[in-house]
Amino acid sequence: MTGKIEQEKIRIQSELMERFDLNQNLTDAQINESIEEEILRRSREIYLTIAEKQQLRRELFNALRRLDILSTLLEDEEISEIMVNGAEHIFIEKKGRIMPVEKAFSGEERLRNVIQQIVSGCNRMVNETVPIVDARLEDGSRVNVVLPPVALDGAVMTIRKFPKQFFTMERLIGMETITEEAAEFLKLLVRAGYNLFISGGTGSGKTTFLNVLSSYIPPEERVITIEDSAELQLNGLPNLVRLETRNANVEGENAITMSQLIKTALRMRPDRIIVGEVRDAAAMDMANSMLTGHDGSISTGHGNSAKEMMLRLETMILMGYDMPVLAIRQQIAAAVDVVIHLGRLRDNSRRVLEISEVLGVKDGEIQLQPLFEFCEYEEQDGRVAGALEKRAELVHDRKLRQSGWKGGAA
Repeated sequence: MTGKIEQEKIRIQSELMERFDLNQNLTDAQINESIEEEILRRSREIYLTIAEKQQLRRELFNALRRLDILSTLLEDEEISEIMVNGAEHIFIEKKGRIMPVEKAFSGEERLRNVIQQIVSGCNRMVNETVPIVDARLEDGSRVNVVLPPVALDGAVMTIRKFPKQFFTMERLIGMETITEEAAEFLKLLVRAGYNLFISGGTGSGKTTFLNVLSSYIPPEERVITIEDSAELQLNGLPNLVRLETRNANVEGENAITMSQLIKTALRMRPDRIIVGEVRDAAAMDMANSMLTGHDGSISTGHGNSAKEMMLRLETMILMGYDMPVLAIRQQIAAAVDVVIHLGRLRDNSRRVLEISEVLGVKDGEIQLQPLFEFCEYEEQDGRVAGALEKRAELVHDRKLRQSGWKGGAA
C-alpha cells in the first residue's frame, strides 16, 4: 500500500473509531457498511483504484474488527512465527528465515488493544501489575505477551502459529524428520504404555511430535491433558479431558497451578496423563503420576540433549523439593522409560536426533542407552543429509512383550 493510501487508512480508521465509540454492539455487516461509506466519501476527494479500495476495505475491517495487521500475517500459511517488538517493529519467520515486516500498528495504544483482545479471548489477564502472560488464539496458535515496564521499548508479543494442516507420522517420515523404522518403534512403545519424554529446544517441534504420537493411543483409553496454555490437538480420542492452568487474579489469589491439576487428574480415573510441558517443580508431580499406574504418559520439556533433559528435570524438582539428589534421580529414572530428543539443524529442518532408553541409576548417575541416533552424512545444496541409525535393542521390553510384541520391529 502506498504512503498516500496508508494515510487514508489511518484517517478513515480514526474517524470510524470515534463513531463506533457511540455504539459498541455493531455487527460485521454494519462495520462493513460504515467502511464502504467512508471509502466512497474519501474516493471523491482522492483517486483510488478498485484494487486499492478492496485492500483498504480489507485492512480497515481487520483493524476495526479483527487483529489489525496481524490478521493478514496469520492467514499466510508460510509464516510460522510473528514477533512484535513494539508498535513499529514487526518481524516474521518464513520458511526458516526471519525478516522484517513493512507494516506497523498505528500506535502503542492500538497494539495494547489487540493484545487485550487476544488475552481476554482465552480468559487471561495482562497489565502493568501482571505484565507477562501466555495465551492462545482460536486456532491454537501460542501467544506470549510482555508489557512495560518489563519490556522497555513497548509491548512485545510473540505468536507461534499453529499449523492448519494436521501432521501425521507419514508426513514426518516424508519430511525426513524420522525414519520409518524409528517411527514404527515409537508406535509400539506408545501402544505398549511406555512413559515417554520429548525434549528439544525452542521451535524444534516438540508439541507437533507429541500430537503425532498421541494418534497411536488406543481410542478406548481415558486421556487427560494438562497444559499451561492449551495447544495440544489430540485426535481420535473420544474420552479426552483437557485441563489448563489459571493465573492469579488481581489480588494474587485463586491461581490453579500445574501441580494442582496433575494431582486432580489422578482422581479422574485416567489411563494416561499427558503434560504439555514441564518448566518447574511440577516435574515431580509429573514423575509421580507416571509411577501411580498410569503407564503410557507423555510429557515435553526444553533440553539440549536427552542427558541434559534428565539434568534439567532434576534441577526443576530441586526448585520445589528439599530431597537428596540421589532420590530425585531414582524417581526420574523409575518414571521415564524413553527420551525422544528433537532438534533444529542449521538448514532449519526439524529432526529426531536421539531416542534413548532410561536404564536406571548407576553410581549415582542416571544411565541412558541410545537406541537410535541421528547420523549426518553430508550437506547438499544447503540441506543436511542424514538419518536416524539404530544403535541398540531395548533392554526393558517387558511392556512390549505383555502387549503381544514378538520381537523384530524394535
